[in-house]
Amino acid sequence: MARLEISNPQARALWLESHLLSKAPTGPLDLMAIIEALGFVQLDTVQVVARAHHHILWSRNQNYREAMFDPLLAKDRAVFEHYTHDASVLPMAYLPHWQRQFRRKAEQMGKAGWWKGLPDAEARAEIKARIAKEGALSTHAFESGPKSTEHAWAKPPHKMALDFMWYAGELATCYRENFTKYYNLPERVFPEPLRSHEVSDADQVDWLCRAALGRLGFATVGEIQKFWEAMSAKECRAWLSGAEGGLVPVTVQGADGQWRDAWGCPDIEARLADVAKPSSRLRILNPFDPAIRDRDRLLRLFGMDYRVEMFVPAAKRKYGYYVYPLLEGARFVGRAEVTADRKSGTLALGQVWPEAGVKWSEARQAKLEAELTRFARLAGCRYQPGAA
Repeated sequence: MARLEISNPQARALWLESHLLSKAPTGPLDLMAIIEALGFVQLDTVQVVARAHHHILWSRNQNYREAMFDPLLAKDRAVFEHYTHDASVLPMAYLPHWQRQFRRKAEQMGKAGWWKGLPDAEARAEIKARIAKEGALSTHAFESGPKSTEHAWAKPPHKMALDFMWYAGELATCYRENFTKYYNLPERVFPEPLRSHEVSDADQVDWLCRAALGRLGFATVGEIQKFWEAMSAKECRAWLSGAEGGLVPVTVQGADGQWRDAWGCPDIEARLADVAKPSSRLRILNPFDPAIRDRDRLLRLFGMDYRVEMFVPAAKRKYGYYVYPLLEGARFVGRAEVTADRKSGTLALGQVWPEAGVKWSEARQAKLEAELTRFARLAGCRYQPGAA
């Protein structure tokens, strides 16, 4: 079967549409529809302007506000929190397909060398008994001995126990308060019909792979595996070998003009025929936005070499601590430093670095400042030109 050719302009347009970044981020807000379309939303503690999950959702619809997020987990039980490639929220309806990830993470944590200080089953049972009696508790409700000095990621024993039980699905996040996680028994958080719904492991793998490819549009086997990070590369390759009949072999042109083989979702041709030209709006994307979190794919499709430099010593940074990619239409035109001071209620623009070959015109600067004014509202601030 001949491979379907997807030119670079087509690939960019489909990629952005698949990630809900094609149309202007306006109109009625359906928050769960956004989360379901993305598959999950990454959580992050860093708040230079807004935390990653808030920014990601706002990028899809700028009627979103931060106060809308917590009720989805704490009140509506519309989402649950667990680990994909990082801590994330997922639609609660996906719970039956996530049981393998609870088992998988428990096995990984149990085997990891730095996890050998984990409290035993009896100590973990005592933690669960306290939660059963007292209700949801955070790590601050517990005390234990000092953390190990054997490795950099060590934590006090009770924190290791809580982490392990959360990874394993023995405890569940029921809400966060000032971003502190509160743990409860899973039967108090997960709806019973979903918690008791059994799906075979093979069917879980099949669902996860198809759901990943459907959201990506086109992908290599490695990109399918990385989407949820809920299976090994070997498991993903085995799935692909049995699923090829329902997939479309494609070859995708990169920003460098080279063609690379991949797989397309079953309806890839119809999606390409219907794909719309991306809006010319300039957007400020979060460094952890799902459209750009795979830096190698970002470079391949858009020609943008982007890295987060938070953990790079200041003297060695090429750009800055927390720099936002700037998307205009189907092109990344630059990156910028933006900071918010919530105490003073101001948002400021620092340095802007245009991408190679991009002229930073007055019109483009005006687009950026219009977006900064909108971005400031998310943080409850006002944009103040020249404040940085």
